[in-house]
This record gives sequence, C-alpha cells and structure tokens, in this order.
Amino acid sequence: MKLLYGGVCAAQGFLASGVHCGIRKNKQKKDLALIYSETRAACASVYTTNKVKGAPLTVTKNNISDGYAQAVICNSGNANTCNANGIEVAEQTCALIANELNINPKDVVVASTGVIGQPLDITPIKNGINALVKSLGDNKSADAAEGIMTTDTRLKEIAVSFEIGGVECKMGGIAKGSGMIHPNMATMLVFITTDCKISPEMLQLALSTDIKKTFNMVSVDGDTSTNDMVSVLANGKAGNEEITTQGEAFDTFMEALNTVTVNLCQKIAGDGEGATKRIDCEVSGAIDEENAKIIAKSVICSSLVKAAMFGSDANWGRVLCAIGYSGAEVDVNKVKVSFVSEFGEVVVCENGAGVDFSEELAKVVLSCYEVTIKVELGDGDGEATAWGCDLTYDYVKINGDYRT
Repeated sequence: MKLLYGGVCAAQGFLASGVHCGIRKNKQKKDLALIYSETRAACASVYTTNKVKGAPLTVTKNNISDGYAQAVICNSGNANTCNANGIEVAEQTCALIANELNINPKDVVVASTGVIGQPLDITPIKNGINALVKSLGDNKSADAAEGIMTTDTRLKEIAVSFEIGGVECKMGGIAKGSGMIHPNMATMLVFITTDCKISPEMLQLALSTDIKKTFNMVSVDGDTSTNDMVSVLANGKAGNEEITTQGEAFDTFMEALNTVTVNLCQKIAGDGEGATKRIDCEVSGAIDEENAKIIAKSVICSSLVKAAMFGSDANWGRVLCAIGYSGAEVDVNKVKVSFVSEFGEVVVCENGAGVDFSEELAKVVLSCYEVTIKVELGDGDGEATAWGCDLTYDYVKINGDYRT
C-alpha cells in the first residue's frame, strides 16, 4: 500500500473540477464540484440515518439502484433539504450535468451541503454547468474538494495504490466535514474513486462493512446531519480480474478502502468546527468489538471530555464517567486510562482508580494537536478507535451565526 498524490483523480479514467457558480455569496469560494468517470462505473453509497433526509439523497438512491454511475455533482452553500421542490431541483441538476457530459441522468450521484430549509435556486447551477465541465482535468481533485467545503478550514483528500492479482490499482477520495458530525454518518460528504474492477454487489458490501469502523466512529458535536453520504465509484480501468466474491482480492480491496477512509476520518475530526486538537480514543481489552465501539464513541462524544481536552486538563474522571454511562458491558475495576501524544504518555488511572502522575507532564502531553486517550479494559480481545476533537469557544461562535 503506497500513498499517492491526486485524490479522486489518482485512479485511471477519473477527472474532476470545481467552480464558483453563485450559490455562495463569497465569489472566492468554489461552490460546485464534479467528479467524472470516462466510463460507466460500479457505484455504492451509504447515507445518513437521520429520518429527515436531503432531497439529493433520495434522488441518488433511486439513480444508482442498478449499482452504476458515471458522475458525481455536488453543490455547497445550500443543503436542498426540507424544500417543497427539493426533489425537482436535484433531478434538474442531474439532467443538466448529464446533458453536458452526454450521459444518462440516472448515472449521476447528486449531493448538496449547507444551510437546511433554504430554497435552492437552480439558476446558478444551470449557469455554472458549462464552466464546470470545461474545467474537468486529471489534476483537479483539490478544486472538487474545495467545491464541497462549508465551514471546513482545510482540504481533505488522499490517494493510495495497491495490487490485485499482480495488477496495480489506485484509489482516492475527497471529503468535507467540520460540524454537525456524529455517528452514524455525520455531516460529511465523501466521494471515493478507484480503477479497480469490482462488482457493484461486492463494492456495496465493502463500503457498508468499512463504515462501521470508520465514518460511524467520528463525532465532532453530537449532531447527525440530513445530507451525509459516502459514495464510491469503481470503473475497472486498472484491468484486474473482477472481484465478485470474498477472498484474498476482496481483502486487499478492503485494506485499501480502509486506508483511505481512516485518513479521511482523521482529517474530518481534526477539522471540527473551532477545534484546536484532534482527539482519538483507542479502546482495547473489551469483551468484544461492539462493546469497544460503544465505549470509544461514548468517550469521544462526551462534552466534558472534549472541554477538558481543550483546556489540556487531565481530568480522567470524565473519561471514566463516559465509560460508565456508555451502556457497554465493562468491569470498571479493571479500567486503565492514559493520555498519549508526540510529547509523551502519562498514565492517570489503573484498576478503575486514580494514580499519582505529574500534572505538569500531563499538561505538556495534552497540549499537542493530536492526542490519544488510551482505554485498556482487561475484559477480552475487543478493540475499536473513535475520532473526535476538543470543544472550544469558537464552535459556539461559528454556529451562533452560521445561517445569518
């Protein structure tokens, strides 16, 4: 597995672009993105668990019901959610881009992100389609990544290469996500491309399996959005023998997918609204994986833990508290907790009770941008990792005037 440059354009046969079409008032910010496969591709998607869903999700789910797609179009600045004509606008967007690309409108994944409940005028999208298609290039992943950003402060993209049956395959992804992030599936849009040849059924299995350990383990603020979506397109351009069953080739594909998704999870968590730190919670020794997940998410979602991390305060009691109310099966008398960063490690709790530790060292350890909360349970072999961030004053400022 090798890291590459190129994001969603790293794989053969994929082009991307991003432009400002006028949805957002700031003309310096791109607000329309496109990913295009030169050939029809296998497609798999997963969606938010929120019962209130954006119109684009409904349209996308219908479009790719046959397991194939050829393009992804996404606007930022408006979520196209809770609008009377939302479905119509999403379908019009698919028709517009399909006409420009000369493809079937049913082969389009459509997505939107931004303010909820605000009507989306199709005019800017209609006016920007031509420029969007003319801007397509095999080095425009960053433009597409910028086009899907809302309150994000940095681009999120990655690409890797891997081998299937001696054939080199590539996979890349872009993501947006900064606030309203909470399992399961959380204000994020993630688009992944690969030139590996894999059937739609196995692609969906891979994605649905992977998100349980990745995107469903990310939390910024406890709010699950209405527009969350992860879509993967696989066009088979690498020329490997098609993956149609589980086995060695499928396992390798899963490893590549997990490398991409974990990286994007970390980028999303680290760019949480107002965040100054990325917080990882690594749980080991749980009765089973499910209990490990429950505990890791409980710790990472705790507002008190997040606030303590912002203040570089080794208030380990808040970690124990989160473990205790998580609902997981756990013997609290065996729990060990430590804080780890590039500046060192400090053990703060053993056998469910506090131990003497240097507050000065703890302060130094917790002052790092990336901090890991290690929870060792001693109950079994279950392991899980969750990703989050600290809770800061700026989070309230950002969301206090987000709409106005």
